[in-house]
Amino acid sequence: MAIFMTIQLHGNIAYILKHRGQILATMVLVAFASGIGTLLFQTVTQNRILTPSVMGLESLFVLLQTVLIFALDIGGLSMLGSVGRFLAEGALLVTFATLLYRWLLSGSGMDLHRVLLIGLVCGTLFRSASGLMQRLMSPGEFAVLQSRIFATFTRADGGVLMVCALIVALVSLVVWRMRHRLDVIALGANSATALGVPYRRNVTGILLLVALLVATSTALVGPMMFLGLLIVNLTYPLIGSWRHHYLLPGSVLIGMVTLIGGQLVLERLLDMAGTLSVVIEFTGGALFIYLLLKKAKK
Repeated sequence: MAIFMTIQLHGNIAYILKHRGQILATMVLVAFASGIGTLLFQTVTQNRILTPSVMGLESLFVLLQTVLIFALDIGGLSMLGSVGRFLAEGALLVTFATLLYRWLLSGSGMDLHRVLLIGLVCGTLFRSASGLMQRLMSPGEFAVLQSRIFATFTRADGGVLMVCALIVALVSLVVWRMRHRLDVIALGANSATALGVPYRRNVTGILLLVALLVATSTALVGPMMFLGLLIVNLTYPLIGSWRHHYLLPGSVLIGMVTLIGGQLVLERLLDMAGTLSVVIEFTGGALFIYLLLKKAKK
């Protein structure tokens, strides 16, 4: 962080520090949200390959952006303001996840595989609806949409960052207080129930926290499907512990190093030859394929 803020610092220092500070704050918040959200999700599902993206939240984000521009046009969208648009998008994403979980978990038993399957189906439905509306847009509206659904760390303003920081801080506080309970939940439903932990109620709350974190990260920078997968699968071997007392801060720190270090390399060594989101998605996608093949061999 210190290197990112001070390297090659010349010219209008006040403007440069403000610009870099916003980018740095965005990467830190995304590292918090993606790292903790994916770690919690994999703790509940007991699977190191699955990520919250399979629940269709990021596809819903693209659909929401498409509907807003398609229905309100560019002028109407600008009237909402950046903070208002962010709150609306985040609220709709969390509402979708809440309704989905309440419906799926209201029966006599909880089937996480059903949650994942329906999330995958919803994601396909959302992408299809987005594609249909995008074909009906004007070229100007489509260009604006592409700028909004392509992940970037440089477009968030101060008001949105403050709201995101408050949300991430509150969720992180709740998660940190239940870190020892997460160790028990990771053992599975039967073991957790035998040890006195109300498994179903805790898992429902954890999934809602995951939805809030993913919605915050996605509404802030755009969809990044494999960032959480990359962060958490680096955390497990580097931390070398199953206790969430170490995994939670470890995932955040590794996420920060991944994002800030990657941005430094692209800016200073590669002269912005690419974008960080593309590099992360490519690396995370390759890791995802590797994990699938590794699991298939077992």
